[in-house]
Amino acid sequence: MFRGRARWERLPDIAHPGAVSPSVLHALRWMEPLVRFAHRPSLAGTENLPEGPFLLVANHSAGLGISELVSFAVSYLRTFGAARPLAGFALPATFGVWPFSRLLAALGAVPSTYAHAASALRKGVPLLVFPGGAHETLRPVWQHDRVDFGGRLGFLKIARDAGVPIVPMGIRGGAFTAPMLLRARWLAPLLVAPLLLGQKRWGLSLLGMLGALAIALTPLPLAMKLGAAFVWLGSPLTFAPWIPWTLRYRIGAPIPANDLFPAHAANDEETLRAALARVEDVVQTLVRERD
Repeated sequence: MFRGRARWERLPDIAHPGAVSPSVLHALRWMEPLVRFAHRPSLAGTENLPEGPFLLVANHSAGLGISELVSFAVSYLRTFGAARPLAGFALPATFGVWPFSRLLAALGAVPSTYAHAASALRKGVPLLVFPGGAHETLRPVWQHDRVDFGGRLGFLKIARDAGVPIVPMGIRGGAFTAPMLLRARWLAPLLVAPLLLGQKRWGLSLLGMLGALAIALTPLPLAMKLGAAFVWLGSPLTFAPWIPWTLRYRIGAPIPANDLFPAHAANDEETLRAALARVEDVVQTLVRERD
């Protein structure tokens, strides 16, 4: 997520990070009954959200993670409305592609670069970050409650440099809305399409396998079946949520920056690794915590 590439750092600054457009607010309110029916989301611990800038750091599941994102947006806006902006991190490349650029702007998202993160935090806007990215969302469904940020340290550097707290959030249930069966790096070059999308790893989902089976049972010639299955398995559509499942969000107590990054620490790498382990452990506890 945090590549730090100069070309992405040159993307225009976001004037109003976290500001959701009226049209998106209207759409989310219209979608709320459907979201509540399909996922019955519950959001607890909002009293732990501090005033001012912070990083809301959570685990991530379910292929594209759409069910988690939409359900959280509905729950957050139902609780706070537009009074407390929260800017989500998004892949920088998508800000240069229409219509994603328009959609992200309407959602108040910011490119996931160090420069844009620092700018949003200076403006007092907290950031919603999923450090695990595709590494987590593509993990097999039987690892649904395992928090693994893939060793990524970028979000910690952002919190350290800005001196803002990290607020942990554990999400449970998302993996069952789009069950994944396999995550592997060799799938990306094999299926070609993921590489064109800039993905170094890919996954096989239950929906993808069911779709491939349906293609295999059609009366099409073998060559057409193989081609259709190849295209289907390399499509992000196989990661779409399709199973109703209860989603639960739990926000924990803030972890101050000076607790994670002691001023007297001699080794920066060791400090960051220790901070990563601590944040992962707290999020893990929130994920497995029973109601």
